[in-house]
Amino acid sequence: MNLYFLIISFFVNFSFLSSTNLDFARPWQLGFQDAASPIMEGIISFHHDVMFIMTIIMIFVFWMLMRILYLFHASKNPNPQTFTNHTVLEIVWTVIPSFILVIIAVPSFALLYAMDEVVDPAMTIKVNGHQWYWSYEYSDYTIRGEDDDADSIAFDSYLIPEDELNEEEGELRLLEVDNRVLVPTDTHVRVLVTSSDVLHSWAVPALGVKVDACPGRLNQTSFFAKREGVFFGQCSELCGVNHGFMPIVVEAVSLPTFVDMIKVIYEDA
Repeated sequence: MNLYFLIISFFVNFSFLSSTNLDFARPWQLGFQDAASPIMEGIISFHHDVMFIMTIIMIFVFWMLMRILYLFHASKNPNPQTFTNHTVLEIVWTVIPSFILVIIAVPSFALLYAMDEVVDPAMTIKVNGHQWYWSYEYSDYTIRGEDDDADSIAFDSYLIPEDELNEEEGELRLLEVDNRVLVPTDTHVRVLVTSSDVLHSWAVPALGVKVDACPGRLNQTSFFAKREGVFFGQCSELCGVNHGFMPIVVEAVSLPTFVDMIKVIYEDA
């Protein structure tokens, strides 16, 4: 009976996972989160292609090992062969793996170059890691203060404690923050990442983004959100006792919605 319910729950969970966007880790999830950017789509496709090649190689090697153990066992082959080398065979098992590596290397380098390429961005977000929260600044948008000085839109993003989560709205434990990073869809966004104390890492799996935040250094990455959604990430560099309590939340909305929300910020300022 327990096995029956286990099988039923597996298919229910599988159908649920396949019909929703996996923008955060789900229980018993084995694969990637659903891609929300072209780079992440390329990463997932490359992973699947390499896994296919690896599976074929593993099956072939396992078959060869079993065949050798069976055919060359003392009971079947009491008189062992005396040869020590086979030139043609050695050439074959050197050339074929080299050819396979070349096949893997070509899309790999193309993907690496695409990840490092920064198209002329429509907006720039500055990210600063702290122990243990993130600070963000929209350097393209400025607000005129009371002293007539222009200041960029800047805010801190802290983890929402478990006892303050709104379960009715489906807020996630250890992943929700008080201030989300708001970005427009179908827009090239540049992210400049640094740290004010120790090493951190700004990572959002659904967007295919992971960049180290190093004190005294400014690292750069970019992403292009293809769809609306709320994408969750976490610091991916061990940075201290509260390393697991500085999540990242990027909310992608349509460009008109983004403009309207920026207008609200200006009006409130």
